Amino acid sequence: MKVTDYIIFLAYFAIVAIYGFWIYQRKKQKQMSSKDYFLAEGSLTWWAIGTSLIASNISAEQFVAMSGDGFKMGLAISTYEWMAAATLVIVATFFIPVYLKNKIYTMPQFLSQRYNGTVAMIMAVFWLLLYVVVNLTSILYLGALAVSSISGIGFWYCMMGLAIFAVIIALGGMKVIGYTDVIQVAFLIFGGLATTYLALNLVSDHFGGHGVLDGLSFLREKAPDHFHMIFKKDSANYASLPGMTVLLGGMWIVNLNYWGCNQYITQRALGADLKTARAGILFAAFLKLLMPLIVVLPGIAVYMLYKEKTGIDVNSMMPGGELSPDRAYPTLLSILPTGLKGLSFAALTAAIVASLAGKINSISTIFTLDIFKKHINTEANEKKLVSTGRMVVIIAMIIAIAISPFLGIDKKGGFEFIQEYTGFVSPGIFAMFILGFFWKKTTSNAALFATIGGFGLSVFLKFLPGIMDLSFLHDFGFSVANASGVYEIPFLDRMGIVFVICLIVMFAISLFENSKGDKSNGLEVDASMFKVHPSFAVGSLLVCGILVALYSIFW
Repeated sequence: MKVTDYIIFLAYFAIVAIYGFWIYQRKKQKQMSSKDYFLAEGSLTWWAIGTSLIASNISAEQFVAMSGDGFKMGLAISTYEWMAAATLVIVATFFIPVYLKNKIYTMPQFLSQRYNGTVAMIMAVFWLLLYVVVNLTSILYLGALAVSSISGIGFWYCMMGLAIFAVIIALGGMKVIGYTDVIQVAFLIFGGLATTYLALNLVSDHFGGHGVLDGLSFLREKAPDHFHMIFKKDSANYASLPGMTVLLGGMWIVNLNYWGCNQYITQRALGADLKTARAGILFAAFLKLLMPLIVVLPGIAVYMLYKEKTGIDVNSMMPGGELSPDRAYPTLLSILPTGLKGLSFAALTAAIVASLAGKINSISTIFTLDIFKKHINTEANEKKLVSTGRMVVIIAMIIAIAISPFLGIDKKGGFEFIQEYTGFVSPGIFAMFILGFFWKKTTSNAALFATIGGFGLSVFLKFLPGIMDLSFLHDFGFSVANASGVYEIPFLDRMGIVFVICLIVMFAISLFENSKGDKSNGLEVDASMFKVHPSFAVGSLLVCGILVALYSIFW
């Protein structure tokens, strides 16, 4: 990177830091309550909620790992982004009204209110382990790897710098995170689109075209296998995206659990009124439609440039002689012209820092409100809760720094690593949330089965190929041979199977306990809660219409 690039990057850093400090100082004039710190109660606008959702979601796992999957398998990986847009509409319509009506601020609080304290405590620990060991560490590791590759600064220096920047933002609370995320997303989108523009121009120039449209046309012409959304059973990528499962199966569980039952995400909307929360979530849905242009197309462009052996340093893509798709995006940034490289570098850093700050804030919220306040110091005042939350922010980041290099994230592919290991708990979590919302007879023991049994089933099915031959399932589309020739169940299908089993067993347990006269704790839910404003309905239909058009074009 040249001096101009560093100036642009430092300008981004200064803008975010100064704006965040200004917001913090304004709030500091009065005593900050725990709800102010963790939820920014009542102070986030719809556009701040929408941008904060995207800033918290888009990180190194998208810029680096999803772009790497774009290099490896093409546009199909965009299904995570595009299906998320439809999911956000569902969450805004059906999930958020339940949370707000019942004054729910954390996911363990929902489980305690709907089921009992045991279920809530078990899941609070599960979530903390998942957020720290899988999510926070992978974001930090992949982010430091990308920043180090682009800047030439040592890996550990990059990791420490990202961690410190994120902690400083997170210590200001959700309001600082929410409003600085607006700036982060501006850099993320404009810097990301500029990178895509240059990548398509590079492809266009190589084939003698004129501009980005020619570049996109050449990509579709020269790499047609990278522009299909649905893989067939004989595809090398079927294990990652197993056919129609992306439209009718496990992909819905991934997204509905992530966007609707995830403290890290829903926290942005839980401090707002229903109209504002819905508008913000719908805004995020439109931004999700845009994300593949920013994080997937550059990966496909690098694939073409790599394949044609032009514009891409082969050694940078093959450290140690082995092709590493996760290096596609950092490699692309390394060949961008001066100035644009700094802007793209700022976009990548913004995505990483925003996600880190949002994640550690959610870790802090769950520990402070659902473990510390309820089980460690039940008499803690507001000042103590806020100070505890800030301490947890620092401790969580130290743990992530310590363990992230040992996870082997880059060996599996960062994005798939996160999705698969989150998938060990998400089917059971989603099952007990969805029945807890809409079936008042669901009992605590049924939820307890989903919590522990769902995780156990996921682990069992993961290691089942080592016990028995699953090749007979291949004809039904539920197994595929891995690199060693062993038939295994694709993790998205595994999630679908576990989810269905959890629903059936929960239904049976609940009916049995209800027949004995056991009582369950229902939430306040009525049909009037789900009525939507006409403008929200029009926006939702527009999102769904765009999705139908996209899948029709790239089927």
